[in-house]
This record gives sequence, C-alpha cells and structure tokens, in this order.
Amino acid sequence: MRRGLWAVLAAVAMTVVGCESGEGVVVEGTAPATPYDGPMDLPTKELDEHTQQALRIASGSAGRALECAGGIYNGNGPDGWSRDDGGDSPEEGLKLYFDLFDPGDPRTGYRVERRETDRVLYSYDVDGRTKVAVVVAKDQEDRPGWGPETSASCDPSELPAGWTASHGYEIWTDRAGRRVPTTEVSSGAGDEHCGWRQVHFLDLGGRTYGRDPQGLLEPGMLTAAYDGSVTLPANAHDTGYRYEERELWLTGDRGTAYVRTPDGVEAWPLLKERVACM
Repeated sequence: MRRGLWAVLAAVAMTVVGCESGEGVVVEGTAPATPYDGPMDLPTKELDEHTQQALRIASGSAGRALECAGGIYNGNGPDGWSRDDGGDSPEEGLKLYFDLFDPGDPRTGYRVERRETDRVLYSYDVDGRTKVAVVVAKDQEDRPGWGPETSASCDPSELPAGWTASHGYEIWTDRAGRRVPTTEVSSGAGDEHCGWRQVHFLDLGGRTYGRDPQGLLEPGMLTAAYDGSVTLPANAHDTGYRYEERELWLTGDRGTAYVRTPDGVEAWPLLKERVACM
C-alpha cells in the first residue's frame, strides 16, 4: 500500500536502492530501548483504502513494532513467497523481502529486535527508535523456509538525511528547521522514461503543482503556464516550508505555488488532475 506523488511521478527515487553503505543487511547492535513485546503473529487484512487504520490492520505485528513520530507511512501483510523461494535462515528471509518487493526502504543496517522459534522481528532504528520493521516467518502454508510475513515503515522524513538525499527524496523543513513528513509536503523530478526528468512536481495537501520550463507536459495538464520570473503577490504568505534554497509561498486560493529562490520567484501552476506516467 503506497501513497502520494511518488507512486506515479517519482518512481525513479525508489529504484536507486542497490548499494548503500558498507553495512550488511543485518548488523550487530542493541535492540531499541523499548523493544516490541506484543504478539508476533497478529492477523492481517488488506483493506481497499489508505488510512492509518487500514495500514495498521494490513501490517500486523510489524506495524505495531514501529516507533514513528507520525503515522505509519507504508504497511503490508503476507503477500507470500513461492514454494522454491524460502530461505534457510531468518536473514535469508529478510533478504527475500527486498528481492520480492523492492520496498524503497533501507536495505542494510537491520538488527534483530526479537526472536522466536518460527518468527524474527528485524528493525531499522534511528536514534534508538524503530522506523522500519519486518517480521520474517518460517514454514508458512505451502511455503517452506523463511520469508517475509509483515512489514511497515515510518515516513521517509524520519530516516537519516544522508539516506533520503541519496535515494531521491526531497525532504522539506518547517520554520523551526524540522523535517516535514512527505505526506504533508513532498517534491521531486518527474519520471525519466516519460521524458519528464526536467519537470518538477510539488505535492501539498492533496494538490500537485508543476514546474515545466520546457513545456514537456501535455497541453491541458496544468491550469496555467509555468512562469520562471514573477513578482510575489502582495497577499502571498510564507508557509515556512523550505527545501535547500527554495521557499514556498501561497496565496489564499492556493491556485499557484510561488517558489522563491536566490534568483527570484517562480510560479508553479496547479495540475488539473493527478498525472500518471505509464
């Protein structure tokens, strides 16, 4: 269950996941200060909606093991592995998770948070708190060996800045310099295979704005033309959102995103509808 602009516009960010640091998939280390102590085999169910409740139900024990500052960002239940996929060890079951689903989460640096006879909880921790959790299980019905059972992750903004920057995420900050959840504001380049790499999109509260200086989007996608040099309207207000040298300003109708940089102010028009790159 995936959300937001990234599902259709910036999948390129999710593909840059091969080599990371020199760490192994599983590393030594202490468990979080408050390890998950609930059931490891909670029942799961996939609902046709993207709400916190749906993610919590779908991700079962993995979702309960998270320690997010905000809500669950992504959560999945058993999608299974084939009879020939199962690994000989829990660590092989964790590696199978990345091979099968390419989830866009860190692929190294996981610790064993809890171990039982037929299940192991792996956690990716930031400052001693679990931000990604994967439960691997042994010998499921018609699926011998070890494989992923449930998984869940916090918003990418809660992952290390170095990791998000190297994986294509543009994490905005608020007035206090705190990283803002991507569900609140996110941005990124368009999909390269659709010829949109020079287009930039900004997603804000369910509205998407576009920077298209070369006119690469199809006519009618934008509510107005992009303008790279405008005067900031007198009634525009500073949202406090920042990404590198960009400042986001809006007027009351939120029909245009005004992005101020050291070179001036750009007007990013609103998209008429969600854009899908097929």
